[in-house]
Amino acid sequence: MDNQTSLHTYDETPRILLWDIDGTLIRSARIGAFKEYTIPMLEGVFGTSGILAEMRVSGMTDLQIVAEALRPEGFTHEHILERIDHLRECYMVEMQKATGKGVEFFELLPGVREVLQAVADHPRYHSALMTGNIEPAAYLKMELVGLSEFFPLPGAFGDESHDRSDLPALAAERIKRFLNLDLRPDQFIVIGDTPNDIACARHFGARALAVGTGRLYSTGDLLECNPDAFIPDLSDLEVVMRTLASL
Repeated sequence: MDNQTSLHTYDETPRILLWDIDGTLIRSARIGAFKEYTIPMLEGVFGTSGILAEMRVSGMTDLQIVAEALRPEGFTHEHILERIDHLRECYMVEMQKATGKGVEFFELLPGVREVLQAVADHPRYHSALMTGNIEPAAYLKMELVGLSEFFPLPGAFGDESHDRSDLPALAAERIKRFLNLDLRPDQFIVIGDTPNDIACARHFGARALAVGTGRLYSTGDLLECNPDAFIPDLSDLEVVMRTLASL
C-alpha cells in the first residue's frame, strides 16, 4: 500500500486516544512517591492509611486503592463514598505539599511531548485522559509537566469508580456528546502500561496499545494479556504513528 492510499484510508474515521498517565506519559522521580501524599491523605480523612504502605498500586483507580488499603480496617465502599468530597480536598492539599517542595517530582517519559503534538496536529486523532487518578490530581500532574494543552476532550478518572473497567464507557459517552459524533467502541484506543489498561479496553470493546514504560510489568507480562499492539516506549515517533494508524 503506497503512502497516499495509506494516509487516505487511515484518515477516514476518527480515533479517540484514551491516555493513561502514570507509567505511560510520566513517572514519579522516586519509586513509591505516590504514597508520600496518599498516606497522609488517608490518615487525615479516615484516621488510618491501612495497608497502603505495603501495596502495589499500579493500574488501579484511586478509589480502588483506597478501598483495598482500608478494607482490613473495616471500611466499605459506602464509607469511602460518603467521604469522597473530603477525600478529594485532602488529596489535593497533600499532593500540592508533596509536589511543591522544590524538587522535580514527576518526569516526562521519552517521546511523550513529540507524540502528543503529532497526534494533536493530525486530523484523525483526538486525545483524552483516562486514568486511575482522581480528576483534579490528573490535571495537576499535566500542569506540572506542561502537557495540559494536549487533552481538550473530557475523560474519565479514578474518583468515578472502584473498577477501571468502567472508565472507557464513561469517557466515551462524554466524548461522543462533546464531539457530537456517533463513535463505535473500536474507534477508541486505550494507551497504557499495565494489564488493567488492556483489560478495561477489552471490556469496552476498544483497541489496546500497551507501552512498556511501567515499573511493575515486563514486556512479557503485557504481551500475555494480548494487547492489539505493543511498543516499548514512545520515543520513536514514526513507530508510534505507524502503530496507531494500524489500529
